[in-house]
Amino acid sequence: MSSDSISPAAILREVFGYAAFRGEQDEIIDHLVAGGDALVLMPTGGGKSLCYQIPAIARHRAGKGLTVVVSPLIALMHDQVGALEEAGVHAACLNSSLTFAEVQRVEREMMSGRLVLLYVAPERLTTPRMLAQLDALRARGRLSLFAIDEAHCVSQWGHDFREDYLALDVLHARYPGVPRVALTATADALTRADIVARLELGDARAFIASFDRPNIRYRIVEKNDARRQLLAFLREEHAGDAGIVYCLSRKKVEETADWLAAQGIPALPYHAGMDAGRRREHQDRFLREDGLVMVATIAFGMGIDKPDVRFVAHLDLPRNIESYYQETGRAGRDGLPADAWMAYGLADVVNQRRMIDESPADETFKRIQRGKLDALLSLAEAHDCRRARLLAYFGETSAPCAAPQNACDNCRHPPRTWDATEAARKALSCVYRFGRQRFGATHLIDVLRGKQTEKVAQFGHRGLSTFGIGADLPDARWRAVLRQLIALGHLRVEGEFNTLELVESARAVLRGETRLFLRQPSEKPQGKRRGASGARGESGRAPPSMDAGEAARLAALKSWRVAVARERNLPAYVVFHDAALVEMARQAPETLAALAEISGVGAKKLEAYGRDILRVLAEHTG
Repeated sequence: MSSDSISPAAILREVFGYAAFRGEQDEIIDHLVAGGDALVLMPTGGGKSLCYQIPAIARHRAGKGLTVVVSPLIALMHDQVGALEEAGVHAACLNSSLTFAEVQRVEREMMSGRLVLLYVAPERLTTPRMLAQLDALRARGRLSLFAIDEAHCVSQWGHDFREDYLALDVLHARYPGVPRVALTATADALTRADIVARLELGDARAFIASFDRPNIRYRIVEKNDARRQLLAFLREEHAGDAGIVYCLSRKKVEETADWLAAQGIPALPYHAGMDAGRRREHQDRFLREDGLVMVATIAFGMGIDKPDVRFVAHLDLPRNIESYYQETGRAGRDGLPADAWMAYGLADVVNQRRMIDESPADETFKRIQRGKLDALLSLAEAHDCRRARLLAYFGETSAPCAAPQNACDNCRHPPRTWDATEAARKALSCVYRFGRQRFGATHLIDVLRGKQTEKVAQFGHRGLSTFGIGADLPDARWRAVLRQLIALGHLRVEGEFNTLELVESARAVLRGETRLFLRQPSEKPQGKRRGASGARGESGRAPPSMDAGEAARLAALKSWRVAVARERNLPAYVVFHDAALVEMARQAPETLAALAEISGVGAKKLEAYGRDILRVLAEHTG
């Protein structure tokens, strides 16, 4: 085996069709090829998979044997295996979707030495049968590398803790000479330390890439009929685009998907309460079809490799910044412009606070989760650059958004602030005057605005000194004040009825010792922005910079790709990414050698599809 055949740069070009590494990829790969352990933090779309796939290929070609990839999701395993096989790399997976005969076939391939990568779920990896097979491979010197994907799942401080990951410390104890790499897109300092401790990676080299996703535009709007706000966002900025809408509850997922479908938006629901067959069908359709919107709980998304998700929208507040970053990161994996949009209101703050307070966890865990929620609330209420705040949470210093096209909403339209000190004192004073009785935000606002409601009469609140002292502010402004007082920790939400209670820090506000400058709610929703979907080409449509001939070639290539993907039962992007097709359509290569220069066209794909692509291009070139 020549040294050229195991060179990472040669594998990148030959197998995957790329001319150069990005960021720290080459350094990470060299470290793993040499047998080192590593912790890799790299944002979604940053190329984490190549960081273990190329070392796996290089070490297999050098006679080191099998790379085992720990992955938590069946769909992700199948897509990764399909993409590798398309690129000419022999890979397989072991999971509960396989028949016994299929499992036996994969095990034979694994033990034969022909398999380069094997994807397994954490619970299967630690079974006696699997460990015995790995022992046999190690005894023959054929166990090359362990890659632990979505490594944040091992941490109780992470946003997606999975107990099965805790057993993965067996790899360090049982196979001390086999290198390991743990990879994740999302982990703050606390979670990173937990990953290292639980996986016993104390000697591993840490590679922490920038968390910035410069192609994603962040926008958070105050809720004001959130469904209608979402519909306007989709129609004005993302007509025909694929995207994900996250909701907190299963019921809301179903209702929102049905409502969007009734408005002419092709939408599907996805949540853990659906039967497995329906979930699988909806996920497969989302991966394989263009322009679908998936309305989902957090049960959907981790490991979704679809590159052309043009937006992620939240109709409810996520649990913390890690969740927000992970979920929004599923947009724009292809590097093209994408949107992270969220509608956020008082009820979101109340619900998230209540869920933490009522959880059965110990007080230490609750305290940390409250701190994480506070960081997210600070992001939502920020007056300054959202991107800079988001990156600061992960320990990264950043200047405000530089590129106007992809700037966050605060950088594009700096929000107005107002001195809310007196309004805050009125609200807190009213809560104080309720005495031992506790009431929610709606009743508090009614008293402040002097409304003669049945509840006001029932409790005699017409006689309070605070009755009507806030009549000069509309309901929406008071909701914003209360939301921000809760976010700042001056008010606490209690019990199943979400009643409000003063916190010790409220004393300083009531005494006038603390001044509060709060974000002023938008009176009108922002209209369509420049640089939205229509300015960059909608899903399935040619970018506006293409001429008519290039657009015709692109459409023909996409039709050809759909047919190939259906025939091979693969998502279309596994055959070729949109970016590769766009480059083919623009350059219109006439020879296999010229086609091989297109980014994303590796040797196996050139052999399998090259002549068909040249034929399609020739038929649509005048």
